[in-house]
Amino acid sequence: MTHTPRLILVTGASRGIGRAVALELARQGDLVIAVARSKAALQKLDDEIRALGSEALLVPMDLKDTKGIESLGKALKDQFGRLDGFAANAGLLGTLGPVETCGPRSFEETIQVNLTANAHLIRAVGPLLHMAEHPRAVFVTSGVVSRPRAFWGPYQASKAGLEALVKAWADETEKMALRVNLFDPGAVRTGMRAEAMPGEDPMTLPAPDEVARELVKLVGPAETRTGARITFRAPVKT
Repeated sequence: MTHTPRLILVTGASRGIGRAVALELARQGDLVIAVARSKAALQKLDDEIRALGSEALLVPMDLKDTKGIESLGKALKDQFGRLDGFAANAGLLGTLGPVETCGPRSFEETIQVNLTANAHLIRAVGPLLHMAEHPRAVFVTSGVVSRPRAFWGPYQASKAGLEALVKAWADETEKMALRVNLFDPGAVRTGMRAEAMPGEDPMTLPAPDEVARELVKLVGPAETRTGARITFRAPVKT
């Protein structure tokens, strides 16, 4: 059966899981709208996507730029009139350490990227998702929400807030065509994970492309769940 190209927005698309998701979508022939801060990294991603015979729309943008998010929504409306999928992957680890010593700037930035920006994105692209036949949205969360730990305060607060926000949106749109879910990738071989756990052997963790293959299914038309929290389980290697 021929795959009908879908228009999918991916945030944090220049590295780690987001990059792997963008490439996986490109492999199946979808048009990727790739959002990331680094223009150079986006251009490198674009080269790889073109090598796969697909194409991407590059959006160099800092998600702390609320007006930029609004402009993106308007541009997508003017150019396409719809959005088939949204993979909200971008995230900031922030400063790990005691809550009492966390500086206000670091705290606010972590909340802004991981939570507030996603609220603005929902407002900007929600109406476009409702214009699609099989709209799907997935938000990347973390295991620290259900298993909070010392020194991760701002990060886990931002992800707990994100989960509450997403579940509300899923409930509000339950009777519509839109399906909204959360995806917990677990520990993955990414730069963010290495930063958080510098003593860990990265080769013991699944690669981003393994995780991406599962995450991409959640923006596909076959996904019927909504309001679910899906945890990635790496296949046991024999």
